[in-house]
Amino acid sequence: MSSVVRWAVLGTGFISHTMIDAVAGSEGSVVSLVAGRNGEKVAEFQATHGIARGTTSFLEAIEDPDINAVYIGLPNHAHHELALAAAAAGKAVLSEKSLTRTMPTAEQLITGLEARDALFVEGLMYLSHPLYRKVVQLLTDGRLGALRSVSGFYAADIAAVVNPAGGGTLYNLGCYPASLLHLVVQTMCGDDAFAERSVTAVGTRDETGNVVDAATSVRFGNGVLATLQSSDTHGMDHAFEVTGTNGTLRWATNPWLPVAGDNVLEWHGHDAPAERIVIADPHDAFHHQVKMMEAAITTGQRQAIRPSPRWSDSLEIMAFLTEWEAAIG
Repeated sequence: MSSVVRWAVLGTGFISHTMIDAVAGSEGSVVSLVAGRNGEKVAEFQATHGIARGTTSFLEAIEDPDINAVYIGLPNHAHHELALAAAAAGKAVLSEKSLTRTMPTAEQLITGLEARDALFVEGLMYLSHPLYRKVVQLLTDGRLGALRSVSGFYAADIAAVVNPAGGGTLYNLGCYPASLLHLVVQTMCGDDAFAERSVTAVGTRDETGNVVDAATSVRFGNGVLATLQSSDTHGMDHAFEVTGTNGTLRWATNPWLPVAGDNVLEWHGHDAPAERIVIADPHDAFHHQVKMMEAAITTGQRQAIRPSPRWSDSLEIMAFLTEWEAAIG
């Protein structure tokens, strides 16, 4: 096998197109095979991206001996079985967020991965961008003081186009502010702080029973408070801020879609002028996710390195999402 990572892409939806564009921007990766349930869509996908091989069998793609990495761009209810099959075949796996659709399947996935010698990463792509190495630095350099509160909001009008089997806004969009809240609390308060919490929530369900608008209030055991909102029914908007005893760190650009170019944070010390912090990079988050996977494969890692999610991080985020959904009732 050459040093180039040869990807099989499972799924022909929007996110797979984005992933392939990112792979095309790296000399260390190539998409060798695409798989989807619909043969016509597979052929169209091949023609659009110049991919020589296609199949309607996910298992055929996973077991192809020329493939050493599998990208799962399917709805989250399909993630755990295909991820385990790919890991059992000895392939590196990048599987889109959310980890799965239910907590039992999430636990099944992680337990299965522990018995296999394969790399697995949940595709929270934004965390692989250099922006988040800078964020971790800012959270730990003392400027914020003690953490007191976190608030976040993500909305996009996508309910009509997403697969209802994916579970609604919490698993489509809420996983972004939830995972960033997790990173902040873990970074500033320790690995165990996120698990000790009480959660209340409200929301609106659509005709399929999925939650499409959701809000939650969280109190952690150390007294830190958090409020998050997520919506699939309107807009394309975002907000996130972290407040400590000394001031507030705000995201001026989209926290969950770092772009090629300038990504901007604002530091507001109490009773001090605002400081604009620009993290400039020539590549977007999807490119950095591909490079992260290439490096992990080359060095023989089984898990990502923080700030990208480790298995335990993905499992804790999934537990929070399912608790948020249950609290809505």
